[in-house]
Amino acid sequence: MDMEALMAQAAELQSKVSAAQEQLVKTTIKGIADNGACIVDMTGKYDMLGVKIHPDLLTRGADAVSAAVMSAYRDAKSKADALIDKVMGDATQGMPIPA
Repeated sequence: MDMEALMAQAAELQSKVSAAQEQLVKTTIKGIADNGACIVDMTGKYDMLGVKIHPDLLTRGADAVSAAVMSAYRDAKSKADALIDKVMGDATQGMPIPA
């Protein structure tokens, strides 16, 4: 492969990856715990957007709230990880990337 074709391919990859990253920034993911008593919103780049806690959860004490927030965060992060894998995989599909 000649250098010009390689540079064009690199530029195309960079463009696709940048577009994918922008998509992740604009995507909101919800992590849900305790049957919806706690909801964490984050972007596909793991930026926290908010936490919603149902008043009934607050009556169960700090430990229950903490556990629900952590569980909702883990749910959102897991969903974000899957989204990142898909979006970045789609962006780099067919591109030869060295291991």
